[in-house]
Amino acid sequence: MSGARDLAALLARFPKTRPTLPPKLAAIYTQQYLENRGGETPAASLSQRLERWLHLRVADDVKGVNTQPATLELGAGTLNQLAYEPACGAYDIIEPFKALFADSPWIGGVRDTFDDIREIPLERRYLRVTGVASLEHICDLPFVLARAARLMAPDAALRAAIPSEGGFLWALGWMATTGLEFRLRHGLDYGLLMAHEHVNNAREVETLVRALFEDVQIKSFGVGRQLSLYRFLCARKPRLDVAAQWEDRFA
Repeated sequence: MSGARDLAALLARFPKTRPTLPPKLAAIYTQQYLENRGGETPAASLSQRLERWLHLRVADDVKGVNTQPATLELGAGTLNQLAYEPACGAYDIIEPFKALFADSPWIGGVRDTFDDIREIPLERRYLRVTGVASLEHICDLPFVLARAARLMAPDAALRAAIPSEGGFLWALGWMATTGLEFRLRHGLDYGLLMAHEHVNNAREVETLVRALFEDVQIKSFGVGRQLSLYRFLCARKPRLDVAAQWEDRFA
């Protein structure tokens, strides 16, 4: 029963409201985001090298494959996951922040782009639903996961890699690298930017995924949530009755 109560308490937090950025942070937000995603500073470059683990885990199932299985990427950002994916095939993305991918060299590998998962035709089916450091950003995550489950073909998989947000090592890592560099460059608190971006922690993401899918496997870049930097989740066999309940509740 405690598990059911914990899930109910978690679902009651959604949809979440993203904290507002202070004006000085808001003024440099897009620039900072692109610099971070492009590895344009020493700390961002280090982050990019470490984040290869995220990209490689998500793409493990298509290693050596020539044609892309029908894939939907949640929160595709600058499209950097496409560097690890097969060059040909059906690859759709959800990314409302169009400035991130407008000039991406990978845009030619995308079939359809959507601002919101609600825009995707319900008859469309995907063999893979992926997310690379994206689920922690989504304010209506139960709805997005539920709709994604409905869009999955039989034997499809959700393959998502996330930071170990809420864990000791993750917090220490960003504070000592990106956070310190950001304060030295801008005189501003990077923690406020992180709070704006990461509205879900790793435990919350994993709890929702386990509730929605029967078969969930998790790998860590480190040990557990507290002593790891990243987590990878592979989930199959969605509970479509749960998905329907979440869709109705959070629509």
